[in-house]
Amino acid sequence: MKEKIIKNLKELLPYILILLFIAIFRTFVATPIKVNGSSMYDTLNGKEFMILNKLGKIDRYDIVVVDTKEEELIKRVYGMPGEKIEIENNNIYINGKKIEDAYAYGNTSSLKAVTLKEDEYFVLGDNRAVSLDSRMIGPVNKKQIKGTTNFIVYPFNRFGKLEK
Repeated sequence: MKEKIIKNLKELLPYILILLFIAIFRTFVATPIKVNGSSMYDTLNGKEFMILNKLGKIDRYDIVVVDTKEEELIKRVYGMPGEKIEIENNNIYINGKKIEDAYAYGNTSSLKAVTLKEDEYFVLGDNRAVSLDSRMIGPVNKKQIKGTTNFIVYPFNRFGKLEK
């Protein structure tokens, strides 16, 4: 009887290890996410499934998932820690220098200058008219950012890495 239990456990061990690996991988490394809504149009259409990288470094223009407690938002990083962000006449200024905003869809409402702390980022949705982003919720803390995403896995006709 004891030998049979040990034999069965030995047979199950690889499957248990695989499940454990998947759970650890999804918790700490990468996990699938679903895009909802139109705030990242026309980069994302609101129905994509993407891979969230939980280990990546955060750079300007990265697409990130922000946890606001009420919901998770998918946005693009514009302001980095320590920078001063200002939006005036549909133009974005970082540390007083106007940047080219290749991702904007629609007009970007004005915003008085905001200086980010050393653990804060300024995020915007690409579809500015409908996006709930740092213009409304303020800067996001690094702890609120769950990771970066730039790889679409579904729909298959869009499969692949998004270019920055």
